[in-house]
Amino acid sequence: MKAAELRDMDAETLRAKTQEIDDQLFRMRIQKSMGQLATPGDMKAVRRERARILTILKEKAK
Repeated sequence: MKAAELRDMDAETLRAKTQEIDDQLFRMRIQKSMGQLATPGDMKAVRRERARILTILKEKAK
């Protein structure tokens, strides 16, 4: 998701999205440990998405 789209969302929606991403990362870590993760590059993209959301949440808190 683009940063502009995320900035249009309210803080509660962003927190929920962060929770979903945390769950997704957890599942991906388990898959990676078992050798079942299809594309390891997806983890990097998901981590960046989470960081982007957290940054926008901090901007909104100011």
